[in-house]
Amino acid sequence: MRLQSMHKATSGFYGSTPLIWWLGFILVWAPIPLGSNRPWAWALLHGLIAMGGIWHLFQVARNKAPLFPKQWQLLLLFGPVLIAMYLAAQLACALPGICSVDPYQTNIMLEKSLYLLLFTYLLSQNCRNQHQLKIILICILISGGLQAIYGSLLNLSGLELSPVFGIPEGEKARGSFVYQNHYANYLALCLSIAIGWMLSELSTSKQKVPLAKWLRAMAELILSRKLLLRLAIILMVVGLVLSRSRMGNAGFFTALGIVAVLALFIYRRPPPLLKWLVLSIFVLDMLLIGSMFGVEKVKQRMQDTSFVSEARDEVVMHSLPLLEEQGLTGTGGGTFYTVFPRYQQQSYSGFYDHAHNDYLQFAIELGWPVTVLLCAWLAIALWQSLYVMNKRKTKLYQGIAFGCCMAWVHMLMHSTVDFSLQAPANSLLFMTILTLAYLVRMLPGERKVF
Repeated sequence: MRLQSMHKATSGFYGSTPLIWWLGFILVWAPIPLGSNRPWAWALLHGLIAMGGIWHLFQVARNKAPLFPKQWQLLLLFGPVLIAMYLAAQLACALPGICSVDPYQTNIMLEKSLYLLLFTYLLSQNCRNQHQLKIILICILISGGLQAIYGSLLNLSGLELSPVFGIPEGEKARGSFVYQNHYANYLALCLSIAIGWMLSELSTSKQKVPLAKWLRAMAELILSRKLLLRLAIILMVVGLVLSRSRMGNAGFFTALGIVAVLALFIYRRPPPLLKWLVLSIFVLDMLLIGSMFGVEKVKQRMQDTSFVSEARDEVVMHSLPLLEEQGLTGTGGGTFYTVFPRYQQQSYSGFYDHAHNDYLQFAIELGWPVTVLLCAWLAIALWQSLYVMNKRKTKLYQGIAFGCCMAWVHMLMHSTVDFSLQAPANSLLFMTILTLAYLVRMLPGERKVF
């Protein structure tokens, strides 16, 4: 009896729905103040996460519950823990050669990493069933939808400056972000989860349906969340196209095609409408709706891209000596802008605080051994999603795993030409998606207790 009561107490504690709503609110809030990519903005974001942490600790103490009830969380948290520990070692100059050249910037990166770690921990601790999982999905959808509507309206209105922060708009939609590629990356991640959720709503039945039943099903579709999901996807695709981001658009549609083909082989019973859903996104969203909002301009930007007009490739080339000299131990987290000016040549101008390649920047700042470990950790998250797509029978989990795979592939591609992981709102959303990949692997079916 005592064991049963303790089990009920911990079951009632873990998966606090109000706290899940708080974490969802943080996800919606993070991109609003300039992508939380200003000191005052990320300080506010960290304060919101800290409040969630205090809330969680209070409930742990009140219910006398363990801090780590599941071992899989240790694997999930390995990445941010590794970064935080190595940054702390660089700050302390604890080992020969492991020392930051700019402790102030490394301390900032350490602070960001610790709060990412805390948010991931809170989400993995409190999301314990399908209802709470859907709360997070809803918040991701709301965030992506709000950004798509806001960015599209500002762009189509022709305003030169954003109404709140006075950021120059130009011809590229950027939502509440400063940099349009961060905006495009954020929308692509939200889109991936939205498409995965939409996929989970599709029927897996291959039986022929009578006309009357089909008409009734169509009527139910119009009044159901499937239509809302589809409209949200259309809105976010419009925002993505209006961003004019080349890799943002190319990475998203390439990820969709790759994962869709992969799903046909991995799914034991792929939804018959999977092909039609993917086809409708390519044809209806990209070609028809995209043509109305300037997809041709994106194509033109891709065609006009050349090594002569682009300085990103030169930044990468001139950063390679840094990797050769400091690649083993790194120069210190957040120090790229400190060390790169010594290697920047006169063939292009401007101040580069990022390498426009997340892999290269991580390798320069943290060293390639740590970067390789992080890549292996990310590969494990991908494996979790692939496992769910193949083994689990819960449609919601399979659909979210599909979305996580899409987001993973998109980020894999986008990180080769940009630095989206350096933006707090984007890194927070990506860590949330990695957490979802573990949750859909570990969460129970509808009739089981976690």
